[in-house]
Amino acid sequence: MSRLTVFLARSIGLFTILLTAGFLVRGSAVIETTFADVPVMLAYAITSLAMGVSMVLGHDVWSGGALPVVVTLVGWLVLAKGLLLLCIAPEAIAGLIGRMRYGESYYLSLVPAFLLGLYLTWAGLAAQASRRL
Repeated sequence: MSRLTVFLARSIGLFTILLTAGFLVRGSAVIETTFADVPVMLAYAITSLAMGVSMVLGHDVWSGGALPVVVTLVGWLVLAKGLLLLCIAPEAIAGLIGRMRYGESYYLSLVPAFLLGLYLTWAGLAAQASRRL
């Protein structure tokens, strides 16, 4: 497995675990406040877009097992999220969050991200990185 795949799996996994742990402590108010702040959402969209483009260009691997494919899918999802946040009006996003009753299912919505983080961290730490990139 490439060193880049292992590095990305470990870093994305640990980042996701720590982020979801922080969101568990802070609660849904932080997320709802962030979605209502247009400049913050624009910065978030630009950052997501830059990260997604970087991941897609640097790691577009669709073979070699589950881990490289999952890392590639995460890159494409981050890219898609950045594009959507950049193209959709902030009022529409805030309205969507309100209609989803995000606050009521907040903790449940963190479970998939936490599980993804656990998988990426575990698989990244268990993988043997080869000398090639």
